[in-house]
Amino acid sequence: MEFRIDRTEFADAVGRAARALPGRTPVPVLGGLLLEADAGRLAVTGFDFEAAVRVEADAEAAGPGRVLVPGRRLLDVCRVLPDGPVSCALEASRFTVEADGTRFGLSTLPLAEYPSLPAPPAPYGTVDATAFATAFAQVAVAAGRDDTLPLLTGVQLRLDGGEMTLAASDRYRYAVRRLEWKPQAAGGDVAAQALLPARRLLDVARSLGRCGDVRIGWEPGGGGALVGFEGGRTRTALRLLDGRLPAYTSLFDMAGAAVAEVEREGLAEAVRRVAVVAEANSPVRLDFSGDGSVRLRAGYGDDVAAQRLPATLSGADEMPVAFNPAYLLDALTSFESPRVRLELLGAGQRALLHAVPGDGAAQAGAGAGEHRHLLMSVKELV
Repeated sequence: MEFRIDRTEFADAVGRAARALPGRTPVPVLGGLLLEADAGRLAVTGFDFEAAVRVEADAEAAGPGRVLVPGRRLLDVCRVLPDGPVSCALEASRFTVEADGTRFGLSTLPLAEYPSLPAPPAPYGTVDATAFATAFAQVAVAAGRDDTLPLLTGVQLRLDGGEMTLAASDRYRYAVRRLEWKPQAAGGDVAAQALLPARRLLDVARSLGRCGDVRIGWEPGGGGALVGFEGGRTRTALRLLDGRLPAYTSLFDMAGAAVAEVEREGLAEAVRRVAVVAEANSPVRLDFSGDGSVRLRAGYGDDVAAQRLPATLSGADEMPVAFNPAYLLDALTSFESPRVRLELLGAGQRALLHAVPGDGAAQAGAGAGEHRHLLMSVKELV
């Protein structure tokens, strides 16, 4: 096996595929990257049973060949290679990498012990890559980080006709984003949903964000446990998590709520400012009033901070609520609109955030769908 490739393309392919490598594994070969050279191309694959990433790049290959190389060591080598062409070759049991007089020799892993890679799922439809990356970023902030509750670490993907819905919840917040997509498979207009690991899907969204369209592969109802994402020359398959998130329809029913509207960036900056005096996990209180303002307060005793901002309130003369400042900031920064609307039921109850209808940014993204973020307010007010 022998091939020649541009350093930038080689490093990019190795870096993308390395995202599938496990942090720790009792199976040493899963720490390897599979390199497959053929006429005019090089394919680099990482796999750990939960995700498979395959990236192709242009290369001059002397002939077909395959080799399994320690992935993180190869990634480190790619980071320090000088710019220009890179020559790689398999010499007995050693893989060599050479560029501009710099030469590395790497041990190889037993190719025969590498597990069979999953077959790509059948094509199901396409979605705009930029819209998908934006939508995922908006909901992913609500996904849980506790691996002892794997169900809550996922993002739920639902496809129904020409609409895609992404949703995530960690029990204290629930984010939902709708966007357009184009089904192409038979049965693609039938609703289907899957729960995918948020951290894995984040890598997919980042790596495919500039690929134009993302092609989704799936076989809902066919016993397949994988959803595939392909864009440009990168192909990723993710294994589904078991279960599904609780339904959010009743949670998002805010009948009888007071409605407040406020400038989004100004509110976010005020939350950051007053929260500096608060202890860890201490709430920030927001007192909305009918006089056209909201007063933010945080801290206890002599260590306090406050700020007042313009805001409108309807449905109540006043509305005091309090939130975890980190959760509130996550919610506010997930929106792109100049103003946000908060539907408020009171202290210790639900609050629903969404863009103010008619805002310029909201109008510009209207074709991509609706984004809503539910937060639980703190019962004890400061």
